[in-house]
Amino acid sequence: MTETCQQLLHLVIGGELKDVECVEFRDLDAVDFVGAYPNYQEAYKAWKSKAQATVDNAHMRYFIIHAHRLLDPDGDGK
Repeated sequence: MTETCQQLLHLVIGGELKDVECVEFRDLDAVDFVGAYPNYQEAYKAWKSKAQATVDNAHMRYFIIHAHRLLDPDGDGK
């Protein structure tokens, strides 16, 4: 029996953007790596918490990266 060995890994990162119209961080050394999460729901909770905590800074943005799609872009589990 073949077992699926793909984890739906999601990363949450954030930082201050140079311009609110673009996704370019002002300082890559200051990017906040919030964490790695086993599914979208857990990543969303972390993203929402960080986004709400920084709502007063218009240049601050947090993102959920679907790392499992980067690790397996064809979606074939290989």
